[in-house]
Amino acid sequence: MTQQIRVGLFGTGRIGQVHAMSLATLEEATLTWVCDPYLEGAKRTAAEFGGRVSDDPAEVFASGEVDAVIVASPTATHVELIEQSIDANIPVLCEKPVDLEIARVDALRAKAAAADVPIALGFNKRFDRHFVELRRRVGAGEIGALEQLIITSRDPGEPPAAYLPQSGGIFRDMTIHDLDMARYFLPDIVEVSARGANVFSESIREAGDFDSTVVTLRGSNDELVTILNSRHSAYGYDQRIEAFGSTGLLQVANKNDSLVRHWGTRSVEGTSPYQNFFLERYAEAYRLEVAEFLRAVRGLPSRSPGFEDGRAALVLADAAEKSARTGAAIAVDLSA
Repeated sequence: MTQQIRVGLFGTGRIGQVHAMSLATLEEATLTWVCDPYLEGAKRTAAEFGGRVSDDPAEVFASGEVDAVIVASPTATHVELIEQSIDANIPVLCEKPVDLEIARVDALRAKAAAADVPIALGFNKRFDRHFVELRRRVGAGEIGALEQLIITSRDPGEPPAAYLPQSGGIFRDMTIHDLDMARYFLPDIVEVSARGANVFSESIREAGDFDSTVVTLRGSNDELVTILNSRHSAYGYDQRIEAFGSTGLLQVANKNDSLVRHWGTRSVEGTSPYQNFFLERYAEAYRLEVAEFLRAVRGLPSRSPGFEDGRAALVLADAAEKSARTGAAIAVDLSA
């Protein structure tokens, strides 16, 4: 039997709960510590999923009872907790983004590169089996040379107004997942153009952010990526990717919970609504994300995105923000 990996969890909000649930499904992992400044949240999570509780990360790192940690706490804590993980020689899976400020990310960059332990970033869409298959088939040349990629991501509803000031804006909070997906297919992005609009949400407008965006990325071989984002979607969680190449096209469509279709006098091919929340759409991907991280913890080959992937996504998000505010195309060098 494979030895259990003892995991510490920082943060017990919505995404922390997702990771706790994923760990509970994996036989090779045990949740041994749950840490949150809001101690009652930590106690509730530990009561359901196991583990000791603390409101002090130092206690977790010093306990000698964790082989790996998952950082699902607010973004402002990510850099510090990654650094503490490196210092404690403990592998870490950190939710995106690394930080909202590229200067703070770059201050940790050399230390992260020299770390002896895995540092994984939580870009869960890379583990969706449909997107993985799409990328494999594109890479196998099934549609020839990739020329255009269209990534559509629309949330069912806008986030709470109280969340907006700490979100970093739509590009760093939402689009960053799609920017990483763009790099999953085309790692070498050289230019970013973006437009933002306010078409339906007064609270987002008052926060100085956009509720709708379009981003165009240019690859080093002139490939084009279009990312379509909106903070609302009346028909459910809209998650699609289309890859167009020199000899054909591949597409991943939306998911719903039923394959039944209805034909009648008023409509044809009627079906159930699309899944309405990211936890429904990506539940399996989150579990596979954690499982892949645990492979890295064991020293096995892993396809988990790393610190540099997190940095690259933030560079692209910053460029998109700048482009949307200025109207200019922004050249980027992700290797710098």
